[in-house]
Amino acid sequence: MKIIIVGCGKIGAALTKALNDENHDIAVIDSDEDTVKSVANSMDVIGVEGNGASIQTQREAGIAGANLLIATTGSDEVNILCCMIAKKANTNISTIARVRNPVYREEITYFKEELGLSMVLNPELLAAREIARLLRFPFAVKIDTLLRDRIEILRHRIKENSPLADIRVMDVNRKLGSDVIICTIERDGEVFIPNGASMLFVDDMISFVASPEDATRFFRNIKEETHQVKDTIIAGGGKISFYLAQQLLSLGIDTKIIEMDPKRCEILDENLEAATIICGDGTDEELLLEEGIEHTESVVTLTNIDEENILLALYAKKVNPGVKCITKVNRVVFDDLLEDIDLGTIMHTKSIVADRVTSFVRAMQNSMGSNVETLIHIIDEKAEALEFLVTGETEVTGKPLSELDLKGNLIIAAINRGKTIMFPKGQDEIRPGDRVIVVTTHKGLNDLNDILRK
Repeated sequence: MKIIIVGCGKIGAALTKALNDENHDIAVIDSDEDTVKSVANSMDVIGVEGNGASIQTQREAGIAGANLLIATTGSDEVNILCCMIAKKANTNISTIARVRNPVYREEITYFKEELGLSMVLNPELLAAREIARLLRFPFAVKIDTLLRDRIEILRHRIKENSPLADIRVMDVNRKLGSDVIICTIERDGEVFIPNGASMLFVDDMISFVASPEDATRFFRNIKEETHQVKDTIIAGGGKISFYLAQQLLSLGIDTKIIEMDPKRCEILDENLEAATIICGDGTDEELLLEEGIEHTESVVTLTNIDEENILLALYAKKVNPGVKCITKVNRVVFDDLLEDIDLGTIMHTKSIVADRVTSFVRAMQNSMGSNVETLIHIIDEKAEALEFLVTGETEVTGKPLSELDLKGNLIIAAINRGKTIMFPKGQDEIRPGDRVIVVTTHKGLNDLNDILRK
């Protein structure tokens, strides 16, 4: 596909990399010459210097033959204008705009219906929702949802003395009285899809698929706490913190925000009446102790400086070993360095956005028989979970799963048929109208037929 990305900031660059890795034809537009050259040269894409809201600039980037335009500049209004101009220049193009201002939150439907936007992205709101979900279920390292929140994919590290240690995957449900599907194991930097005979060991990071009720029962049976946190301290008062506080307060979670900028503190105080706003340095040890970091159940580090977030998470773990930590890290380069350090859950806003857009793009490429509804990178870029909607007869429908020649390192984790969710066995089959969850280490699956070995 031919894709134009307007704006080469953090989000724009992340989308460029993600979509370029999917082998799409990418052109980027930015008003800063050095930024355009840097992105274009490092990722081998077309770079155009100029105003993305200019029809002339869009023409230079190839708008007439483009399939999709994504506007990710720092201005919501410019992003919307870029998409409107693109639709005028090419009536067949799909458009995505980044819109971050909370003022526009209630107008998303209008943007889609009246202005023709295919998708409206709010990275901060998406990140806040994911963090809120983790604070509701602090027993998991990461939680993603599929099938309209009816199925969850959770990551959990096996601890010393865990009932999961030193048993086979096939024995998990019988021994624990649970109903989950273990779909990936991370061990010594490697990721693989297990079979029933695969062993589980201490320090393994597992991903499993379950309904919310079964996930809670599973964690209760392995002696993990299953209640949502009662309180939290948020370091940094940006947009993610604002959206997060709104959600946590609605859940009855006591929320404190520490922010250095007095003007920002005033805005937060005016709009978050039930939250406690503290004007100060979130890395100040004395302030943190005064605000109860030793006893709080969760700490979320959302400053704009990765190093501050990491140090604060380390300090929180030191003075309060049982605390649930969520650490925002912008630079992926830190991932390898942090792999062996317990920072709780590491959050990449760029990755959340990249997953959402990549799934949309794959859906645009679907065949007549199936469609990618959702895509989640459950282990960075090493494994994906995909939700396919089966819209018609395909090569995989109407046959027992045991007769399908599936690719290695791939598992059909769940099938949703009407109101029923099945964790399929060999005799089960896929039918038109089903929603199918596939977990795999293979990249680039655009169509349900791609699960076959061919």
